[in-house]
Formats: sequence, C-alpha cells, structure tokens
Amino acid sequence: MRPKIMNHALSTTRTLLAAIVAIALQTATAHAAAPGITGPTFNLTAQPAYLTQPDGQSIYSWGYGCSVQPTGWAPTAITAPSTGCPSMQVPGPTLIVTEGDTVTVKLTNNLPASAGNTSILFPGFTMSAFTDGTPGLLTQEAAPGATVTYSFVAPSPGTRSYYSGTQSDLQIEMGMYGAMIVLPKSAPAACSTGIYASNASARSHWGEKNFRLADAAYDNAKTCYDREYLFQFSEIDPNVHLQAESQVAACSATNAPVPCTLQVPTEPYHPAYFMINGRSMPDDMDPNYALEYPHQPYNGNPHMHPGELVLLRIIGQGRWQHPFHEHANHVRILARDGNLILTKDGNALAGPALFTTTTTPGLAMDGIFYYTGRGLNWDMYGHNPKSPNTKTDSLVDPPCVPDANGYNTGDPTAVNYFEWCQDHEKPVQAAPFGDIASGGPVTLPDPNILTNGAWYGGSPYLGPNATARAVGSTGTTPPSGTIANSPTGEAGFAFMWHSHNEREITTNNAFPGGMMMMMLVDSREFVIDETN
Repeated sequence: MRPKIMNHALSTTRTLLAAIVAIALQTATAHAAAPGITGPTFNLTAQPAYLTQPDGQSIYSWGYGCSVQPTGWAPTAITAPSTGCPSMQVPGPTLIVTEGDTVTVKLTNNLPASAGNTSILFPGFTMSAFTDGTPGLLTQEAAPGATVTYSFVAPSPGTRSYYSGTQSDLQIEMGMYGAMIVLPKSAPAACSTGIYASNASARSHWGEKNFRLADAAYDNAKTCYDREYLFQFSEIDPNVHLQAESQVAACSATNAPVPCTLQVPTEPYHPAYFMINGRSMPDDMDPNYALEYPHQPYNGNPHMHPGELVLLRIIGQGRWQHPFHEHANHVRILARDGNLILTKDGNALAGPALFTTTTTPGLAMDGIFYYTGRGLNWDMYGHNPKSPNTKTDSLVDPPCVPDANGYNTGDPTAVNYFEWCQDHEKPVQAAPFGDIASGGPVTLPDPNILTNGAWYGGSPYLGPNATARAVGSTGTTPPSGTIANSPTGEAGFAFMWHSHNEREITTNNAFPGGMMMMMLVDSREFVIDETN
C-alpha cells in the first residue's frame, strides 16, 4: 500500500505546483515593485482590523496606517489606490524618504484602550526630538487616544525596518511593523552609462515605465539596479490573536473592571500563518492595493527580463528566522541594515552570495539578483538555423553578437537582447520530435507519459511563439500544452521562490501556501507593467 500512498501524494503535489505556475502566469499584470508613501512628514495611526488568509480565516490584528492621506506615492509610475492609504495595514505603510531629510512621524494611538500605550522604534536612526507622548522603556510612547511625534535625520541610504517599541512581544506579533527606505541624494554617474543605459533603452523601446525608486540603492556605483522589490517576512500565531480579541471584547463589556488591561501570553508560540508582505500564497500574487485585501495592500510577485539587475529589499519582521530561497540564482548581498559591506580599503563590495536569504528578526538586507540563462547549454529563445531567414518571416532567426562578456547587448531593441551567445541556436533535445538537429543536452518529457509529460511546467523556450520558432511549421515540441499556456503563447520562465522551512510553505498546515511566490523571467517583448 505504501507505494500507492506515495504516488498519490506525489501526484497531488505536482498538481498543486502546476496550479501555482498557472496562477502566476495568469496574473501576469499583478507585479510587486516597492510601493510606499513619500515624506518627509508622515501622519500615522495604530488601530485594529482583520487580515484575511487563503483558508478563509479573518485574523484580528493591529497595525499602522495613515491618519491623514500622504503627500505622495512612490514609485511615481504606480497608480495610487482609489481608496487611499488604509487607516490600518500589515505591514505598515512603506515610508520613503531621501538621504539628509529631516523625517517627522506623528503617531496617534487608536488601539483599544485595554491595549495600553504604543510606539514606533526606528533602528539605525538617532532621534533628534520627541513631541508629546509619555516616556517608555525603549522610546516615547502614545497613550490610548493620544499622539506622539518622532523627529530624526535620515543620514544614509538603505532599507530598514520600523516596529513597535512597546510590549513588543505582543504588538509586533499583532502586526505592528513596517519598512523605511532611504534613497540616495544623488545617483552615481555610472547608473546612466554602459549596461544600465542599454537596459534603460531596452525598456524604453518596448514602452515600459520606470518603476524604480532610484537609480542606485546606495551612494556607490556598484549598487545601480534596473528593477526592485520589497519583501517583508512574518508569521502569525492565531492563538495569540484570538486571546487578544477575546480580552479586548471582555474589557469593552459594561461590567468590565476599571482599569482593564490585556494579559495575553505570547508563549508557547505556534505560528500557523506565514506571510510575505502580509499575505500568504496565493494571495501574495494578486495585485498591489487589491480591493479584496483592504488591510494587506502589498503583494509579492517579482518579474524581470534577462540581464536586469534586480534589487531585493528583504526584512525579517516576525519572531522566527525564515530561510527564503530565490530559485534560479544566488542573491549577492550589498548591505545589511543600511550598511554597505565593503572590502577593507572601501573600493569593492564584499557581501556574500546567498543560497537562502535567511531573515533574522528585525534584520534588513539589500541584495542583487539576476538571471541571464547563461550555462543552460541550449538556446532558451528557441532560435533555429533552419527557420526562413527573411525579414518578413516571424520565425526569422535574429543574430547574436557577443559583447566582451559574451552577451548580445549591441542592440537594446532586439527581442533577444542579453542572450548568452554561446548557446545561440543550440538545440534543447537529444531526440527531438521537430526539425532541430539531434545532440541537444536535454530530453523533454513525453506528453504521452502521465508522470512526466502531463506534469511538465511549460515550454523550454523563452518568449511567445518560441516553441514554434524552434521546430518550424511541421514539428512539435512536448508538451502539447500546459495548464495555463500553450507553447505558442508561452511568455516566461517561472521559478518558485519559497521558504526552505517546510512548514512555512503551508497555510494553517495546508500545502501549498505560506511563504511562497513565483518569479517570472519574461522575454523583452513582454511589457512588465507594475502600475498596481
């Protein structure tokens, strides 16, 4: 019986994973970027609301939000939500300022009176002034219904977290955390030359907007980037939230003692929900500011083109470490908590290349991720020397002229811009069904074999009609189709990004869920639109 059970489990897993890929490909306009509100003055509130989970549960939570609508939204190319900045959200609003700004954050405590005081800590920043509030153990606090104002100078660029400094074991667990991004005052000159200029020309040619917050992450020429995403990792123990909800209700009863304060135990700790930007998979692949998540506005759904340098801003916001693995390449770490990691002489970056970006609670890191297809040993664009070589034929095989690094970067308008030329026109299959010569490095699944072909995730080629280009008008390359995309319409490669802690890719013990999302590598003619 055991083999049958194992086969059933494997088949179920494959079905679910294929469905995840299908969801990612079908939500091709639901991207991520690093949306937030701009300062340097922010008017925030702390108050309760309910967060939704994919299993249908609504979790009573606390969080930061806007008490007054912000002065601006970033990046400038995004569409500001029609509902405005939520009065409570998890994570809290991403606060975006510029190096050297004098930042002012006014916090009003609209939590239930029984929750007591609340506050915000800004690690890495030196407070220059407090206005109002009452002294607390770690910082100035706001009593129920009262306000406290924090002032400080943003001295240097980088990604940092902010979170409650009052009864932190409970308030952070309830959702009181967020991100602050400090942008460099001016971009290094290198960001507008060389490969960065070519990448910008490629995006401009295809009509893509610029969704970056800046040209560089730091005041350093080696931190220029082409695209960026912010990911905040956290978890929820529903028992803590249920007890907080129950005690708040009890303190609100007419016969409640005065004063009535919460006594919520936070140990033992057994989280059941694991979130990226306040959402669990598959919710994290829906658009930013989606109406169905009024208090969880940020998603996690990265897209990129081959050759782009993608800045990942990563923060651990919960109580656990989360070993998150970005498939397809390592992440080269630039900095931690806004501190560039440099060689002793300061002339070169010295951060490690991480297989998993393990998030320590409260730690922020910035890193660069990229994907080029180098080393696949087959032509991932499906170029075929036997295709008609005419300018009017859609199957024309474009040239690949290597630059000094081996990539096709001479013409940013080319559909195969940044192709690894060593693999140009190399067949993918050792025994193909089409007209590509034999001898390729890979044998694709036979679509007639259930355990292989039926579970195959998609075309081995990048870009729409790449399969047709590869095999011509008469050949076929398995599979004959996928759950969401046929080979003639396949646009991108899907790589799963997920926690390497198995329980963290579940939602309340149901797989798949939790800390999981898809990263899509899209061909150049596919316009990545991150306006929501």
